[in-house]
Amino acid sequence: YQDYLLRNFELYRLESAYQIRLDLVDVIRRVRPVVRYTVASEAGDEGFETGEVVKTAFSGWARMALELVSNVDIVKVAPPRLGENHPAQVLADLCIDLEKCGEGIRKEWNYLGEYDNLFLLAIDAQRITNGNDSMPGNEQLRLPDEEDPSFPNRYGVVAVRGCMILQVRDETGNILSDLGVPKDAKEIGTKRFFRVALDPSQYAMDAGEPNGLKLYEALNLVVRRHGRENNFRAVLETIRGLMEGSGSIDRTIPSWLQPVLLGYGNSSSASYKSKTIRSYASRTAGVSPIDAFLDYGDTFLDDEHLIASFPGYKVMIDDSFEPESRPFRVKYKVKVIDSPNNETQGNVEARSYPFPKYSAGNSVRFTPVQVEAVRSGLIPGLTLVVGPPGTGKSDCAVQIIANLFHSYPTQRTVIITHSNTALNDLFQKVMERGDINERFMIRLGSGERDLKTESTHDFTKMGRVAHTMERRALLLECVQKLSESLGVSGSGERGADGSPSYTCETAEYFFERHVKMQIAKFENAMVSADTGLDVFEAFPFKKYCLGSKNPRPLTVQEARSLLSEVADVFKELADYRPLELLRSLRQRTDYLLTKQARIVAMTCTHAAIARSQLIDLGFQYDNLVMEEAGQMLEVETFIPLLLQKGEADNTAASQSRLKRISLIGDHNQLPPVIKNRSFSTYSNLDQSLFRRLVRIGVPYIELNKQGRARAEIAKLYSWRYSDLGDLPHVLESSKFQNSNAGFAYTHQMINVENFKDQGETTPTAYFYQNLGEAEYAVALFQYMVLIGYPSDKISILTTYNGQRRTNS
Repeated sequence: YQDYLLRNFELYRLESAYQIRLDLVDVIRRVRPVVRYTVASEAGDEGFETGEVVKTAFSGWARMALELVSNVDIVKVAPPRLGENHPAQVLADLCIDLEKCGEGIRKEWNYLGEYDNLFLLAIDAQRITNGNDSMPGNEQLRLPDEEDPSFPNRYGVVAVRGCMILQVRDETGNILSDLGVPKDAKEIGTKRFFRVALDPSQYAMDAGEPNGLKLYEALNLVVRRHGRENNFRAVLETIRGLMEGSGSIDRTIPSWLQPVLLGYGNSSSASYKSKTIRSYASRTAGVSPIDAFLDYGDTFLDDEHLIASFPGYKVMIDDSFEPESRPFRVKYKVKVIDSPNNETQGNVEARSYPFPKYSAGNSVRFTPVQVEAVRSGLIPGLTLVVGPPGTGKSDCAVQIIANLFHSYPTQRTVIITHSNTALNDLFQKVMERGDINERFMIRLGSGERDLKTESTHDFTKMGRVAHTMERRALLLECVQKLSESLGVSGSGERGADGSPSYTCETAEYFFERHVKMQIAKFENAMVSADTGLDVFEAFPFKKYCLGSKNPRPLTVQEARSLLSEVADVFKELADYRPLELLRSLRQRTDYLLTKQARIVAMTCTHAAIARSQLIDLGFQYDNLVMEEAGQMLEVETFIPLLLQKGEADNTAASQSRLKRISLIGDHNQLPPVIKNRSFSTYSNLDQSLFRRLVRIGVPYIELNKQGRARAEIAKLYSWRYSDLGDLPHVLESSKFQNSNAGFAYTHQMINVENFKDQGETTPTAYFYQNLGEAEYAVALFQYMVLIGYPSDKISILTTYNGQRRTNS
């Protein structure tokens, strides 16, 4: 992997440097540094002396930058480690003031937290020289500012230094970046104080120069970047660490994936139908053989749906080849036996089992191709799903996640997406199913604040701890009531505030000494008694389960269901018992992440940031579901495969724990964003791992039915796919068939001429605007609203940020 990692390291480092330069150039141009003269009076021996003070001021404004309130203060320089010639750590304090920022921008600065990267600039307006001397005398051949070596001189840029935030405080000293600070905590004052870690190598170089450390007194501007673009440090450190110990990759990445990942050998060897995967499944613990019954859960809505999902197969459901019309829903376990030849496709055997109460479950009637994608995701190996627009990629991902959760209770699934929006959408859909207990789900990263669910607590690590402690208190109250109903304890034993007297530990003793004995007595009575036994009288927990209800007929099945509910209370409390020993919030969050959470969601950006911490905690996972895989850089897809430590070669479990990898995306849509065109043209840096796997011939499943757009609109892009058709509702539903009121055509291309003799403009680099097109779009929007279209149903899309600003 050395060559593979080195290539990715060099390309990613160069692209990151280019992006950082772009952002800094944009900020510097916007803040417009100028020389400002002020008059100051100073007391001397002969009275007051008046003189001019020259300082650098900023006449412009930039969303991503603020002027420092005071000089950067170096607070700690740790001595070098053994064998190194630079400090082990350099810490500094800096301060900004958000008083002049609007509400939205102030919120963005307040979101900065631990491990975020900032850039500190020293700008001296007295050093500004006029003119771009890259191509003197030739305006057309001038280099753009981001590539012009004379740019620092033209704007007085003296130095740029990077730093990483360790702590954020408000004016009263409250730590805003602390793990336990609630999301809705109010900051006091407008000033923010950052404790940051500077680059120790750069600091050592500066210290070796004459007056080099005075440079830090000249730093006067702090610049932040968007979170998705600002993970370069974590990614580069991860790749460098992997290069230093690349042997562990062989133990972390499954053996069946490595040849495909590096592009040699049989490209179909990781597919779920390959002999390699069949052999792997037959000899690996925690993996069902390919031809065994797999739990498809609520993938199928009814028997007819199940039969239609396997065209050409002989389908037998509960020992019958005829579909049964049931007045209730059921779940299915399905065994698919493919024919060894192509003459017949094989047999399908299904067994139904009860559908749980109070669960919405799946409501999508999956197509046969979608069912094949779900099947592939359940089976070990690599699953590639190509999803054209509107074909239900997310629905397939949600179904795979739910099926894995129910099929393998001891396994953990990690969800990765490129954007926070897609991750929140996927997470919400999993929650809306209602069949996955929220205590098993956790969402890592800052994008959780935009997640909308009905839960009383958020899905951050802190929110999950709060939910768990609240749930623990509720269950202990149930134990207290049960104990009082049996006469084991009284209400006088409660706390002064009425809280239960039990803990998780004492509740377990109570269950072993009293509850299990009562359950055993009831079961013995059911076995030895005749048919005339009064189940209600024999039931041991009448007062707790049925309250003060009058005696009523109680069936054995109902009684055992109530006993199961009682036992579940103690089973869940047993999972919370370690929290009584772990007192700090960080210990509790680490425990929930590594021991209790079975669905862990994060973006590829956060995966790079959190990888080292996850490995130190001993985090492990069995399944990886990655959506938007076509929009990720290859290294951004590679790192989530390495979020756990590979076992040592001399252990019995030296193979990788990772069993299933599902990459879902569309390489025909947006590729990864690369701002330096040279890297895209000559190095293929904009080629995602997903696209590369498709190109080298790895088998993939292409979803072939769309249900989002009218058929005539879908034809605009359906040529890009092999067999993209429409779902029945697109061809039959009135809202897809009726004409759009007020428009002669379903879609049309409009050429907008220059408006006031002006067409497209570029006030700054890559900031494209067209006032005429903006006026036309706004007029069209007003027209639609006036004739009755709801404003919240109209979207205006544009490809450039500059045009978006113009439209708004």
